[in-house]
Amino acid sequence: MTLTEKQKELIEKLGVRMEQIGIAPAPARVSALLFVSDETELTFDDIQHALNLSKSSVSNAINLLLTMGQIEYVTRPGERKRYFRSRVMNWQENMLNDIKERLAFKDLMMEVLEQRPDSTPEFNRHLREMIRFMEYLFKEIERLFENRPK
Repeated sequence: MTLTEKQKELIEKLGVRMEQIGIAPAPARVSALLFVSDETELTFDDIQHALNLSKSSVSNAINLLLTMGQIEYVTRPGERKRYFRSRVMNWQENMLNDIKERLAFKDLMMEVLEQRPDSTPEFNRHLREMIRFMEYLFKEIERLFENRPK
């Protein structure tokens, strides 16, 4: 597999952006490669060669992305290799799972608010506003999913 210079630049730009939202460099580049590559399914060796990363870096990156549900693998009849691909086909499921994770955070913040002392009214008010906004936001996101263009 050969990448063009434009593809390499795009992988780097996308990788940097993913780092900014909290993904480590190697997993960010692997994920970016799986988005940008002309081939939608890549082997371990393809990924290692394209990104010029060590085997351990690629292995750790793949394992993390699998755990996060960002990528998956398929096998082909008669081959022992695993082919990794982005789960972009499952974008809606991935996004809904992310929202559910954030809902769990909101629920924890409600527990925090319930145990807060009355002696911190301003802090409590800001926390309450944050929780209310999160509730509003999640309702709107659900509405957006229901009404999304298909």
